[in-house]
Amino acid sequence: MGIIDNINKLFDHRIRLGIMSILVVNEYADFNRLKELLEVTDGNLASHLKALEKEKYILVEKQFIGRKPNTRYSATKLGKTEFRKHIEALEKLLKK
Repeated sequence: MGIIDNINKLFDHRIRLGIMSILVVNEYADFNRLKELLEVTDGNLASHLKALEKEKYILVEKQFIGRKPNTRYSATKLGKTEFRKHIEALEKLLKK
């Protein structure tokens, strides 16, 4: 197995890396919290969330809080596993 085999192309972008970093250490985060932490626009964040959702790395839950719509995200078991493998591969690469 090569040193870069577990580096996941989906996590190459800093925003997707940031989303997963937040969701792996938190049970969930809503759209506004992710936007605030990552300092990105609505459209930019939405496109990266869709990419992660498409691969089933995150779960999307839509609800209402009072009368306001709220969308929150959590990392799936698959997402957490793939993200950890990615981070471990980066750490091994840095140690070489």
